[in-house]
Amino acid sequence: MQAHELKARIDESGNLVIDEPLNIAPGKVEVIILQPTATKSLTASQPKKRKYKIQALKDLLENAPPTLPDFDPELALWEYLHQKHNL
Repeated sequence: MQAHELKARIDESGNLVIDEPLNIAPGKVEVIILQPTATKSLTASQPKKRKYKIQALKDLLENAPPTLPDFDPELALWEYLHQKHNL
């Protein structure tokens, strides 16, 4: 199966309208629709603000690089313990 990404719209009657020609063979296809939502999400440019009582902790945490989306804290803990105790 091959994927093609393109822009389309839904008209007033609920039909999917593709505004650009496709260079694929005729036949049945599967369609996945991703509709944008109006939700607010925090990104790396908008970090969550917290109140800190200790200035050094505030400086450390606010200037830390963001974690990767696929970061697994349990795996990181296991790797640390593995190295520490020569397991």
